[in-house]
Amino acid sequence: MEELTPSDSDTTLSDYFRDADFSSESVLAWRIDQHGGLVDALRGLFHGPAGLVRLRLFVFMGLLGQSEANLNRDQINELFHAVRPEALDTVFKRFRDTGLLLWDETQRRTSLTPLAQQLSGVLGIFHTAPLGADGDGDLASLLSQVVGADQLGTLDAAQVQMLQAQLGRLHAEFEDAIASGSEFRLREARTRYDRAARLIDKASTAIATIIGNAHGHVAMERAARALGQAQSRLLAMASQFNRALQQVDRQRVTLGTTGITSTDVKRWLQTLAAPEHLLQDALAHPVVPVMLSPHELLDVTEAEFERDRPTLGLPDALPLSQAAPLGELSAVALPQALADLSDLLAAWHASEPVPRRAVDALLGDIPVDAEYAHVAYKAQLLPLLGDAQACQLPGATGDLARQPWRVEWSTDFLTLDHPTLAGVSAGQLHPVESTEKSE
Repeated sequence: MEELTPSDSDTTLSDYFRDADFSSESVLAWRIDQHGGLVDALRGLFHGPAGLVRLRLFVFMGLLGQSEANLNRDQINELFHAVRPEALDTVFKRFRDTGLLLWDETQRRTSLTPLAQQLSGVLGIFHTAPLGADGDGDLASLLSQVVGADQLGTLDAAQVQMLQAQLGRLHAEFEDAIASGSEFRLREARTRYDRAARLIDKASTAIATIIGNAHGHVAMERAARALGQAQSRLLAMASQFNRALQQVDRQRVTLGTTGITSTDVKRWLQTLAAPEHLLQDALAHPVVPVMLSPHELLDVTEAEFERDRPTLGLPDALPLSQAAPLGELSAVALPQALADLSDLLAAWHASEPVPRRAVDALLGDIPVDAEYAHVAYKAQLLPLLGDAQACQLPGATGDLARQPWRVEWSTDFLTLDHPTLAGVSAGQLHPVESTEKSE
């Protein structure tokens, strides 16, 4: 098999394809060739031993973080005073050879090239703190790229497809966590899901705009539609997590009356460096089985067969048909408090039809004996006074509604010196002349 030699500078991308014309027909290969300068800059920055690569990256990101466009030698030495001079000279020589730095001999100053500014966009992830290896950093980075590119009008279908693929990977990981049934894995996945859901929620408006503006571009429209489906599938997993966690809670066992659950025991066991030491001498005395002789087995079997068992009785016959007894249909009696309130209002109007306090009607003739339930019931009946529909009802309810009184409540609160009532809302009962008297 022919050995590939990527260090050969004379080779091109098309040399590694079976069909040399494929590189010119592929959009991705064409884009890589168009960014050849950026690829060479990355090769120059990351080629070599691991420690030297990290040093180059440290110096390059330090230069990008300066506010001044040009730096002289003194400023550079002050900025990288902790780096050994010979190592710093080696790094700067590599930057000049790869076209990342320009040295102005007349002014004795160094400046970053446009290629270096372009490379800073690729290395922008080093400006942020790592978010862990759980995929949140990748999701946040992809969301920021897609949202930013959409705002600048440079978004393409490939970026949307990368975001959609990341959402699909997260969905698959969360599905595996739910299917595992492990409480600890479920809770860890739920924490990650909440972080991912918050990120998607913050970018939901931008994603909706991308989906809405994708009409007319076939690749973008297909990618936007797949992105919307992946977003919906991921956000719909909240109910699945809730059901799985509820199932785990139902399976949790409490050890006696101690309040310690099986989850607490698992967490405690996970904190132990050597849980096998808990056994100590527990296995020093193995369990000895109790052997039974065949004669004893036969005796037990015979006794079981000869044991008296209750016989099942025959099913009882159905009873004969009987005539249904005669019954009486009686209406439910209304509470006596309704009749007492109606009689009290009628007596007030017959004796002296002047405005009265509503609390006097609620407490009745003997205020000390008034109970909270009766007072609350009467307070609900007072709005029926003068009600047009209630006046048409027969019986005690209609009699109360036809009483020549009208209630008027206020926002004040009356404090009472009563054994069961602390206070009631203030109100007035006003007498109303009947239609017959007015005529």
